[in-house]
Amino acid sequence: MRFLRMFTNSLLAGVLCAAYLTVLVLQLNPSVPLFSGTTARWFLTLGVSYGLHFAILFYVVIVLREFFSMDPLSPGWASVRVLAWLSAPGAAVASVLMWLNVSAFAPVLGELATRRMLAGTAATAASALALLAIALAHYSHGRRGGRVGGALFIIAAFGSIALPLVARGPAVPRGAPVPWAAGDPVAADVPGSPRITMLLFDGASLEYIRTRATEGKLPNFGRVLDGGASMYLATLRPTQPGPVWAAAATGMYPAKNGIRSAASYFALGDHRPVDLLPDHCFAHALLRLGIIRDEPHTSAAWRVRPLWGILTEAGVPSGIVGWPITYPAQPSLGFVLADRFHDQSRAMAQFDSGVAYPAGALRDAMLAVNTTADLPPENGFREQAVVSAARRDWVYSRAMHRLNAERKPRLTALRFQALDTAGHWHHGDSGRAAFRGGQDEEQRLNAQQMELAYAAADAVVGEAVESLSQGDLLLLVSGFGMQRLNPMKELLARGLRDPATRGTHERAPDGFLIAYGTPVHPGRLPRGSIVDVTPTVLYVLGLPIGRDMDGFARTDLFNSDFTAERPIAFIGTHDR
Repeated sequence: MRFLRMFTNSLLAGVLCAAYLTVLVLQLNPSVPLFSGTTARWFLTLGVSYGLHFAILFYVVIVLREFFSMDPLSPGWASVRVLAWLSAPGAAVASVLMWLNVSAFAPVLGELATRRMLAGTAATAASALALLAIALAHYSHGRRGGRVGGALFIIAAFGSIALPLVARGPAVPRGAPVPWAAGDPVAADVPGSPRITMLLFDGASLEYIRTRATEGKLPNFGRVLDGGASMYLATLRPTQPGPVWAAAATGMYPAKNGIRSAASYFALGDHRPVDLLPDHCFAHALLRLGIIRDEPHTSAAWRVRPLWGILTEAGVPSGIVGWPITYPAQPSLGFVLADRFHDQSRAMAQFDSGVAYPAGALRDAMLAVNTTADLPPENGFREQAVVSAARRDWVYSRAMHRLNAERKPRLTALRFQALDTAGHWHHGDSGRAAFRGGQDEEQRLNAQQMELAYAAADAVVGEAVESLSQGDLLLLVSGFGMQRLNPMKELLARGLRDPATRGTHERAPDGFLIAYGTPVHPGRLPRGSIVDVTPTVLYVLGLPIGRDMDGFARTDLFNSDFTAERPIAFIGTHDR
């Protein structure tokens, strides 16, 4: 019975830890009502997953203590002495998790939610100190606690949960969806406006490009680096293509644009989504295990107009291909080929008009993919995932060439994903000295795969440079870089049988922007932000920048002749 009572105390402490994680989920998702079925389902989900594991961990610690202690433990079914010792570190860890998450997700949460979460973090930390004080008092005055000690423990434990919830406040309604253009947009005559070509790369590293360009292995990247302007771009967390490229498309952080993550997440049996999962606690492993489910965002998730929506209102045609969260494609002046077009190109029997706007764009894109004499590239890649990503890039590139030739938009944007996929598989060994000395065959092969991926990107850059005319602008944008995966998470990923475990971008490594063309002043510029992309594009096109945007027009990219004729103009917002 003594060991059974130890287990009941461990189980109660595990339930308390699950409650802390539920509070963290609610803090990160202020649109979820505190008293709702969603809260209950997340508490149950986290209790079954995390709470049970914490209970087992606590029980193992108590049993080990019995083996090495000269003072046998004989707790009650709910011992204040034991629970205080177990709850104090639980509350302390919870406060640290809250601090790490609020630090990482501040741009996603917004100013008000960030302040409230910081207040909740402080309250949980204070509760942890109170629980520690209660534990020390019981240790100093014997194992038996009176009613006063029990009451103090209940108050401290309840406060560690209730206070951050009070600080978090009631649910904040989600913003209204963006009003897309109605009917067929009409182009405006904008004389003298330059054409802009944007190539978007997931997971590309400016440091890697500079090193290889110096060695002569990436000649086209070297050309734009030598003749253009470059800067690192601070990205955001969660570092996923959806929220990162949404920030780039709107000039606003997720708290304003509504795209807080790549998907909506649901506890089992629930219909109300949450936007963010906690970081630093392996929460995304719950997806792999099927404990929670996700649904990718659609274009209905936008709460402000993206770049192509702003250009449509201004009468400037644009061509957007493969940009995340563009399905179903919404009315736009020019064309939009959504990021699910590659699925349509494989499934010829099913016709999905949502992958393109206007309807004729889908016909032209399919024609380009199905009648071209070229074949999808293999490029010597070993991993099927990288081959698939390269083929997907090829599909979008061929479609863009056809659509661009037919419709001639003033701005074109094309996204590539193969560098990111290759980085997940091979990044860890791409820069090691072992490759240069040939000391390790596996490292050499991994580094070679990365070089093949960047060589393919370099060829695309070369085509874009050759297509530029006088006054045109080429922008190469990487939304985020790539780093080596944390060893603990690499071990967990291998345990979940996820083979792509070498590279990651979850810790928000910088992306970059490289500008090339006659208006550009060459050089290396101070670090910018991913939200600077859209304000800079609007500035080049001679359009006003929204004062509600978080980014800035980087006029230092351009020479004095260009900026002298193009003052910065502002408008309150583009979303009325």
